Amino acid sequence: MAIPEISESLAGLEQTLSSIEQVLDVPRLRDRAKELEAEASEPNLWDDQANAQRVTSQLALVQGDIRRVEGLRRRLDDLVVLVELAESEDDQASWDEAARDLDDLRQAIGEMEVRTLLSGEYDAREALITIRSEAGGVDAADWAEMLLRLYTRYCERHGWPVEVYDTSYAEEAGIKSATFAVKAPYAYGTLSVEQGTHRLVRISPFDNQGRRQTSFAAVEVVPVIEQTDHIEIPEDEIRVDVYRSSGPGGQGVNTTDSAVRITHLPTGIVVSCQNERSQLQNRATAMAVLQAKLLQRQREEERAKIDALKGDSAGSWGTQMRSYVLHPYQMVKDLRTEYETGNTSAVLDGEIDDFIEEGIRWRKRQESAS
Repeated sequence: MAIPEISESLAGLEQTLSSIEQVLDVPRLRDRAKELEAEASEPNLWDDQANAQRVTSQLALVQGDIRRVEGLRRRLDDLVVLVELAESEDDQASWDEAARDLDDLRQAIGEMEVRTLLSGEYDAREALITIRSEAGGVDAADWAEMLLRLYTRYCERHGWPVEVYDTSYAEEAGIKSATFAVKAPYAYGTLSVEQGTHRLVRISPFDNQGRRQTSFAAVEVVPVIEQTDHIEIPEDEIRVDVYRSSGPGGQGVNTTDSAVRITHLPTGIVVSCQNERSQLQNRATAMAVLQAKLLQRQREEERAKIDALKGDSAGSWGTQMRSYVLHPYQMVKDLRTEYETGNTSAVLDGEIDDFIEEGIRWRKRQESAS
């Protein structure tokens, strides 16, 4: 990178970071952190577990935002000093170091800028993701499993813990469905833009004639519920079935009927969990997943009339939102944002940050326009 470009880029980053600090209102965040710290230090805090969970969760989020934005400010200030030193001493090694630091800082500030766009009611929550194979037979089941790997690899890259609650394996290859939790702050706000139908075009590895196959898989993303959400489910509205866990694992697969499937009779929503050895634990996890799906359904019903008036269903459940083409050419394209890349192998290995960032910005523009 040329020396004038470094100075110009620094000026741009300064402007972006100042905007982030203004949007987040850092002084207000510090005041809010002090208030939450005072609440968290109350000796009877845990007498009300729902309130204690709310306080400690909000405190962790606020402190995290403060640390991140203050860290970015320090890094930018240090980089300015390094550039001034390189300029005064005409030191090429310092210029090279500044260029490397600039690239890293630009990415970090860009991520924080996108974070400021996550201001929805549930955006700060953890996420529950369900992937289902759709049209395309065995190729669709294989595609669903490829998507499961894509998202778990994405979470690994970001250090986000993932817990798989249930996997239903297809007979020949791949999976019929899988449900997993992403246990990180803002996982829902970040990954909710991935909701929709994902389309894969490739030469089928399951077709002995080597024909091209189009297959589909659906991704559903809902926020994890909290105790304060108050989603009550009467016992007479659910049917609980227990069964033996199945799938790969040899002797590690349970040999008792510990897996649990819960059907919500009024809506027909079915959830299941088989990741724990205890039937009670699996039931509790499945109920939490069901509550999350009912909360999401409630939100969608509340928005239905507005969405209909807008005449815009883009990004909603069941709509095709991204196309992955592996033959006759290589391309992944988001059909909402028009963002695309030819590096399909990287995308399938979980490098979808640019798609997610563009999706969040696109969603914000849609919200502003409406």
